[in-house]
Amino acid sequence: MPRKLDECRRLQKRAEQLIPGGVSSPVRAFKAVECDAPFIVRGQGSHIWDADGNEYIDYVGSWGPLILGHAEPNVVEAILSAAVNGTSFGASTPAEADLAELVIEAFPTLQKVRFVSSGTEATMSAIRLARAYTKRKYVIKFEGCYHGHADSLLVKAGSGVATLGIPGSAGVLEEVSQFTIALPFNDTEVLEQAFSKYRHMIACVIVEPVVGNMGCVPAEGDYLANLRTITQREKTVLIFDEVMTGFRVAYGGAQELYGIKPDLTTLGKIIGGGLPVGAYGGRSEIMDLVAPLGPMYQAGTLSGNPIAVTAGRATLGVLKNSSIYNDLEERSAEFAAGVRAAAEKHNVSIAFNRVGSMWTLFFTDAPVVDFESANRSNREKFARFFHLMLGEGVYLPPSQMEAAFFSAAHAKKDILQLIERVDRVLKKIAWEFEKSARGKKRRLPTRSADSGVLDRCTALEHYFAFCWFF
Repeated sequence: MPRKLDECRRLQKRAEQLIPGGVSSPVRAFKAVECDAPFIVRGQGSHIWDADGNEYIDYVGSWGPLILGHAEPNVVEAILSAAVNGTSFGASTPAEADLAELVIEAFPTLQKVRFVSSGTEATMSAIRLARAYTKRKYVIKFEGCYHGHADSLLVKAGSGVATLGIPGSAGVLEEVSQFTIALPFNDTEVLEQAFSKYRHMIACVIVEPVVGNMGCVPAEGDYLANLRTITQREKTVLIFDEVMTGFRVAYGGAQELYGIKPDLTTLGKIIGGGLPVGAYGGRSEIMDLVAPLGPMYQAGTLSGNPIAVTAGRATLGVLKNSSIYNDLEERSAEFAAGVRAAAEKHNVSIAFNRVGSMWTLFFTDAPVVDFESANRSNREKFARFFHLMLGEGVYLPPSQMEAAFFSAAHAKKDILQLIERVDRVLKKIAWEFEKSARGKKRRLPTRSADSGVLDRCTALEHYFAFCWFF
């Protein structure tokens, strides 16, 4: 059925008068897909509802934290029980140590962990700690990897930076970014060259072991093992940014999945159960440099917030004592097979990347293994795909450069419906772009100026008007 967005548009106009761009994070503006963004008012299980009452099946999951789905009863009950006792104390609480114990148990490379309030704080603190430990300046990161918005990390970054097509960020000083070396992902030879050039000068290498911020891009072959070997040889700290992959691709994150042991790990998203939490941890030898034990200073008023760590404790408790990861793998594999079959049937070139329950469908005829190959994807096709899927009631990341997620709340019927809808949409895309390639130079717009309707676009409507109801 048609979807009206009148109230969402009204809310957007109001927000734009009060908040830059009307959003608190750039990707929420839907600029990459030229679409009016739904204002979400409620979520339950695998579904969300916008301010106009439109219902969607959600495959964003708040960008990864909601592995149990929206308003999971155990998490909601934990939040409510914590809130009635107070929302913040600026002091240590028992729940903080409880969550630390669960995290350390899941990640054997962590002997100690420190909580912060975001993934950005976690990566920023881990890099500062690596520099304190090695007494070196340079940091290696990888093109397309996003580690938060700290100045030194906004160099050839992914996520919203890549979505908006900007090289970095205004306001980042050269004096800061000059100590960040950005290298292509999945290229061991280039990594060796960097260590040869900056020998005994590199404090750390930070990497998303499964990249999620240029779409889902896994490490190839022995790449992570090579990374570990090289950093150990060079006495350089290896930081796994598992803000996205931690408790997502496995209970013990990507380091459990691949059997690689980093020196430091950063976490976030899932460990807060949908509330703001970040963490960094590693061997005691390194972590004991953090104040008050050592000279590396890091602090935060809301670090270890009692409501957030209680939500995290409840989330990890459910994940630890269930078959969720096996179920997620089964459903994710079924979806991957269905998408590939649909693309082949309709002769649409795609690269479908997946690790566990995180995935991206790239519109390209070549494998996506790094930032360069991700950037060669057809963003016009992705935007059209996004619009048609939204019209089908499917809420996906509004950017080719972001990963999507399954949750435990997605039932088998959700996956089967998703495959059917993807099949239907890919058929439409194949027809539209084939017609365009035959000489119809008419641009394929994705929205009109005066319509408030998201349309399911029947074949008949396509034939007469192309029905661009955005």
